[in-house]
Amino acid sequence: MRQLLRVSAAGLLLGCSSGAAATGASEAELSPLQPGLDYHSFANIEQFRVTHLDLNLRVDFHNKVLFGAVGLEIKRLDPRATELVLDTRDLDIRDVEERPTDVLGATAKSQTTWVSRPFHFDKADPILGSPLVIELAPLQKKTTELIRIDYVTSPTSPALHWLDDNQTTGKHQPFMFTQAEPIAARGWIPLQDTPQVRVTYTAHIHTSNDVIAVMSARFDPKAKRNGEYVFEMRDAIPSYLIALAVGDLRFKETGPRTGVYAERPLVSAAAEEFAGTEAMMQAAEKMFGPYRWERYDVVVLPSRFSLGGMEYPRISFVSPTILTGDKSQLSVVAHELAHAWSGNLVGNATWRDLWINEGLAEYLQSRIISAAYGEPRDAMERVLGLDSLRTDLAKRKSQDQALAIDLRDRDPAAAFSSVPYEKGRLFFTYLEGKFGRERFDDFLRAYFEHFAFKSLSTEQFLGYLKDHLLDRYPGVVSRDQVMQWVLAPGIPADAVLPASDAFQRIDQARGDWLAGKVPAKKLDTRDWMTPQWQYFLDGMTSPLRKEQLAELDQAFGFMRSGNALVSSSWLMLVIRSAYTPGFPRLEEYLQSVGRRKLIEPLYEEMMKTPAGAVMAKRIFAQVRPGYHAYTAAAIDAIVNPASEDAE
Repeated sequence: MRQLLRVSAAGLLLGCSSGAAATGASEAELSPLQPGLDYHSFANIEQFRVTHLDLNLRVDFHNKVLFGAVGLEIKRLDPRATELVLDTRDLDIRDVEERPTDVLGATAKSQTTWVSRPFHFDKADPILGSPLVIELAPLQKKTTELIRIDYVTSPTSPALHWLDDNQTTGKHQPFMFTQAEPIAARGWIPLQDTPQVRVTYTAHIHTSNDVIAVMSARFDPKAKRNGEYVFEMRDAIPSYLIALAVGDLRFKETGPRTGVYAERPLVSAAAEEFAGTEAMMQAAEKMFGPYRWERYDVVVLPSRFSLGGMEYPRISFVSPTILTGDKSQLSVVAHELAHAWSGNLVGNATWRDLWINEGLAEYLQSRIISAAYGEPRDAMERVLGLDSLRTDLAKRKSQDQALAIDLRDRDPAAAFSSVPYEKGRLFFTYLEGKFGRERFDDFLRAYFEHFAFKSLSTEQFLGYLKDHLLDRYPGVVSRDQVMQWVLAPGIPADAVLPASDAFQRIDQARGDWLAGKVPAKKLDTRDWMTPQWQYFLDGMTSPLRKEQLAELDQAFGFMRSGNALVSSSWLMLVIRSAYTPGFPRLEEYLQSVGRRKLIEPLYEEMMKTPAGAVMAKRIFAQVRPGYHAYTAAAIDAIVNPASEDAE
């Protein structure tokens, strides 16, 4: 990658411009960085703004494509502009039509007069896809126009994940879901794929009668399975939050505003696991203001889903790996719920600004879990999060240890690590500690109200922070201290780091067993929850003898565990200790679980020895087709590092 100049700390508190630009610029063009400019979109948003989408798509499981049309309602901000540029990736554009401006207005919806418009693709970019250029007639004034695009997606679109029936939980029907963050929405809809642009949308989704569709929009959860599903999102959201899942889903209510979608074998367990969601919503509302999205439902996806959870308005997609039976992973639901304020309501303008979204959501998650389940429960999660952050910082270059990192000429997925999440959480926890909870909560409520349904840059956030917190209470936190968090590598020396008494007795138990003082079956583990089991196993930093692993398995049944998080920690120990009786379970696990957080460390550990590398390459070659495109690319970089170096 090219060496890029860093924006100065002083410049971060200045005003910013907006717009969009492609990568591939020269060194001179890349410096200095323009705050607020989205370098990961081709869309000419200073000339045209999409304000509404109307999707009409059919789901074709046989060919693994979506086909149909999208209607775009567009404001022409520059009357002289005659080329509308949209983001696409591997879309087959069949036709583009424009509704003449003289039939717009209250009666325009009933008109059928459309005019075909010329279009073409400009040069494709390996990261950004292909800009779709639509030629429009010049106008004399600003106006609103309607564009309709007929298209077909690609079977290999990174935005769409297709699962055969044997890859699902129920094993009876196929499954499809979208995963668009950060810039894959352009892989299933031609649009302005930048978080700066927020749109409302409606959708008509056509399927076979034996599956149901759900989206991040208003929908009746009790709708009949008739193959025709209608959705409406009235509040403006960025493109990466438009989501669709289609499969043999069942629904169960968990509260007056909450419910769970899952395949039949999981729906009852999921409803029981997430029964406390309404209580978390009420706790969040007391602290941060009203929930703006009417309902909050959870969709449990098949195990190939690459994330623990993904926030969408009104609905979250989650991995079945968080169904642990002890409700210890409700922090994942709390995190996605927190995005109803941080991210979905007020979000990042570019992917450089991801830390505002995710760091604040992590902080809100801690507050929600503490309010609903007690501070000790949250403390365990924060300790594990700090361990994850320290591991990540050790792997990343210094410039990528800052909260606001320079992503030009890189895939914006590079922004996703523990840094924006856990370092971001530490930053907001630091502010709360300095200003006091009451003052900081007042600031947050005002912030969410002021920027509701808007996307903002790092500079805009820091400007608001300066005006409404730093300057309002002078002498508490300086701008230089804030900039140390935002721009400097590592963890600032004055950070308040989490601690948990819950892990002290785990250390004692592990130490006693390793020293031979207590046999495994005599350890008092009756009230241990998933994070404690993970901590117990992850603390075995040295390889164990075969007899020790056999003793642990006999006492606790790790090889048969249905808890995916505990299994990941156990299998890490299996790999590190070359415990061959555990290899069949390792292979089975990697074939069935697609959550990156759980499987990437296992591949990394296997690659540390020649024999492990052979096993990793063999397993990955078999299971790669079932992994999500992002997961497959990440694992490929681990098991085939030469291919990454050659790019």
